[in-house]
Amino acid sequence: MENIIMEIQRQMSCYISSQQMDRLKVILTNNLQGLYLSNQNIYQNDLNYCDLFICSKSVEGCSEKTLKYYKLTIDNMLNQIDKRITEIETEDLRKFLCNYSDQSNCSKVTVDNIRRIISSFFSWLEEENYILKSPSRRIHKIKTGKVVKDIYSDENLEIIRDNCIEIRDLAIIDLLNSTGIRVGELVKLNISDINFNERECIVLGKGDKQRKVYFDARTTIHLQNYLGNRNDNNEALFVSLLRPYNRLNISGVEIRLRQLGKRLNITGVHPHKFRRTLATRAIDKGMPIEQVQHLLGHSKIDTTLQYAMVNQSNVKISHKKYLG
Repeated sequence: MENIIMEIQRQMSCYISSQQMDRLKVILTNNLQGLYLSNQNIYQNDLNYCDLFICSKSVEGCSEKTLKYYKLTIDNMLNQIDKRITEIETEDLRKFLCNYSDQSNCSKVTVDNIRRIISSFFSWLEEENYILKSPSRRIHKIKTGKVVKDIYSDENLEIIRDNCIEIRDLAIIDLLNSTGIRVGELVKLNISDINFNERECIVLGKGDKQRKVYFDARTTIHLQNYLGNRNDNNEALFVSLLRPYNRLNISGVEIRLRQLGKRLNITGVHPHKFRRTLATRAIDKGMPIEQVQHLLGHSKIDTTLQYAMVNQSNVKISHKKYLG
């Protein structure tokens, strides 16, 4: 009976006020109390709310990788709680997050990512009038410790460059280092996307958003040398070293750099580290944060700030200049 009342409330939520809704619940409870309903299908069958949510996020421009992560997270939550959408309460979500943290032994950052996805899902359900009120409203952001992530030093960058056996790998490293593009953006590049005269290229970022990034003279030389030695007709900017010279994929770049770092005894050699290094170096040298945000293709400036690590020696110099 309670489920029926909740379903009626949901369907009436866009037509009456909250006070009227409370009164409606009292009236329904009083009039339906003790009533036997033999038709179990009196209220609407459950829709696949998760698929509807994923469709809406797809329309908004989320990547396939993001959509897959959202769906796995929401499906797991719904399977664990094992209740109808309209019956899920705040305590159910708190218990799920607590159990997930204990069983997976993951970091607080991961748990907060799960919380954020669940919150987005239920907020969407509320906006679309599928539920009366999101049960995630009272579940706040999980406090996480701030980890200062490492960047490449100038010395490490030169060591990596000097020890590249393949000219392709040298071109990849220089392009990542000078543009700060994502590895997923790197492997999507075609030769036609590169403008050597202006030393710039168009990359396709998250949400299929295009943006212009810039590279230096060193990158220009190494890219031209690499392309001049290619013996294939593939339109891709970077291809495999062996026939049939297919477009290089993300894992291929990651494995190649990891092997190079292991050979040189340099820890944490990864494509994303070049991106963080660029952001840190740009902010450290005085580039406005809004311009760094544009270069990295971030929709929110808070994301850019998370990538950048302020050089401590410059903080000391500034303290002496302004406060010393």
